[in-house]
Amino acid sequence: MSRMPTYFISHGGGPWPWIPNMRRMFAKLETSLAAMPDHLPEVPKAVLMVSGHWEEAAFAVMSSANPPMVYDYSGFPPETYEIQYPAPGAPELARRTLDLIKAADLPATLSPAQGFDHGVFAPMAVMYPDADMPTYQVSLQHGYDPAAHFALGRALAPLRDEGVLIVGSGLSYHNLRLMGPEARVPSTEFDTWLNKVLTLPEKDRTRALLNWEQAPSARIAHKEEDHLVPLFVALGAAEGEQATVTYHEEGIFGGVTATSFRFG
Repeated sequence: MSRMPTYFISHGGGPWPWIPNMRRMFAKLETSLAAMPDHLPEVPKAVLMVSGHWEEAAFAVMSSANPPMVYDYSGFPPETYEIQYPAPGAPELARRTLDLIKAADLPATLSPAQGFDHGVFAPMAVMYPDADMPTYQVSLQHGYDPAAHFALGRALAPLRDEGVLIVGSGLSYHNLRLMGPEARVPSTEFDTWLNKVLTLPEKDRTRALLNWEQAPSARIAHKEEDHLVPLFVALGAAEGEQATVTYHEEGIFGGVTATSFRFG
């Protein structure tokens, strides 16, 4: 079985694939997501998503065979609260994942009730529109400790050799209070730093990201780092492997620069 790469994707906004004007705005993102399955070494056994929209006190692993939907957004058309993405879960892989996390001495539990949030079902609906790819999630941990999330990624790394595609789903810029033209400078500054850091040698790259708050415009780009931390997991699972930009766009949301990356 071939080793899977890992990804960090900037996943767009809300239920954008179901909203025509947003879908047009994210046409370039849609193209990059739709192309992801064709750039894998083989068809995955499952997709494991780490979304910026689910966090718990301890790392939690979605274990339902048929995960429900979580409409974790507001202000969108009524029909977007009826979206269904009926991909199967992966209960056996969930238990395997739990064992790996616990073996790394990280706190973890199974979550049989958790459903797909929009950081998962929106990009997956583009990547696998037939909803036929087993999909499950691992939560973030409260506090967003970078080292803990790198450790989570390292713990998950063996899954890459078992046919599991690991995807961190967030946004390289996420400050909902500063969008539009005012976001142009801080998002560009932080994005430029991020792209530069990801080309550094392994130890330097990890060290820089552990200290990400020292980056230009860091706390403007991420007032809360829930949408950045999935990057640490994806990178921890592919530490030392080459980073490649899979999506880069300037001017979304009226001024935001955003990037997605592949590792390995």
